[in-house]
Amino acid sequence: MMFYDYSLATERVTELHRAADHARVASRMAAARRWSRLATWAERQARRAGDLG
Repeated sequence: MMFYDYSLATERVTELHRAADHARVASRMAAARRWSRLATWAERQARRAGDLG
């Protein structure tokens, strides 16, 4: 019985680590999208400023 409990616990810990990894990846992807949009916006602003002056 002890082995079964240990096996279940290690499986659960593995699942939790995997979920944390997925959340971390999703967070990094969201941050990358934000930075990408910011860079696009800044590029557009710079182009617009160059057109004006």
